[in-house]
Amino acid sequence: MRWDNLSETPTGDSVLFGTDAVVTRTFDTPEFRGITFHEVRARSILNQVPGASRMPFEWTVNPYRGCTHACVYCFARRTHSYLDLDTGLGFDSQIVVKTNAPELLRKQLASPRWQGAHIAMGTNVDCYQRAEGRYRLMPGILAALRDHANPFSILTKGTLILRDLDLLLQAAQVTDVGISVSVGFTEHELWRTVEPGTPAPERRLAVVRTLTDHGIGCGVLMAPVIPFLGDHPDELRATVRAIAASGATSVTPLVLHLRPGAREWFMAWLNRHHPHLVRRYERLYAEGAYAPKWYQRRITRQVHELADEFGIGPARRGASRRVTPPSDEPRRQPSEPGPTQLTLL
Repeated sequence: MRWDNLSETPTGDSVLFGTDAVVTRTFDTPEFRGITFHEVRARSILNQVPGASRMPFEWTVNPYRGCTHACVYCFARRTHSYLDLDTGLGFDSQIVVKTNAPELLRKQLASPRWQGAHIAMGTNVDCYQRAEGRYRLMPGILAALRDHANPFSILTKGTLILRDLDLLLQAAQVTDVGISVSVGFTEHELWRTVEPGTPAPERRLAVVRTLTDHGIGCGVLMAPVIPFLGDHPDELRATVRAIAASGATSVTPLVLHLRPGAREWFMAWLNRHHPHLVRRYERLYAEGAYAPKWYQRRITRQVHELADEFGIGPARRGASRRVTPPSDEPRRQPSEPGPTQLTLL
């Protein structure tokens, strides 16, 4: 296993940790059976996104590598190959845990060289995956961001984010906080096979409702829209309707993309579960990792039309929200109606 000279990208030249810093553990509990954790002492936690990236942010924090969500399409699977780890089952069951992430982030945020740029989390693997329930890295990370009033965003499929609701509310009083939950479809049979380690779609949408009821606007990344399995007009309608009912502030569709590492694993899954679709996928993705522009535009148009019908709109690039300081009025319960606590910046 290659641990030396490791960065978040294969061309990076920073050393994040060495072999003397790795402790391997297993836990004999039902939720972690079959999973191996590699605990490391990271040397850096702020990762700069390559300039050629399509991402609308420049910095990320990734306290974990590998993910027990086991989504068969996950684009981050390839990153496990940088460690000489398997990008299939190994990605799902060999989890790297940066145990010193909170203290290291606090130190790096305090550096005179840090300019307070927006930090995105959950963009590589989910920071609220199952391992977070044991290692509890996110409370320390959120506290550091709050204390430095550093803007951040989180994308997650995990319901565990509600554990940190108070910290999110505190942070949102002093800086810009963006939360998005990923729900690409609501059909249960598809969910069980393609996202086997994730909470059910309705549980994720319940997270959206809870966050919204507490004054934290939450958008939904409708991702991925899976061709020929999750893109039927009836399925798109059912998903957007459920998203709207959750109180989401926005819905942003994203069609499945299949990068190397994820492509091989997804196509093997497709051949087992839907062999009749293999040739159609080979044609649709013949030009590379992304579906053709005409297909992406069609899905985007359909979702946006449905969003307008159900009273929500697409996310505005760069839009952020801040919770206003609490007043002297008694805090309302989530089920009670009341004025919004958010102002758009």
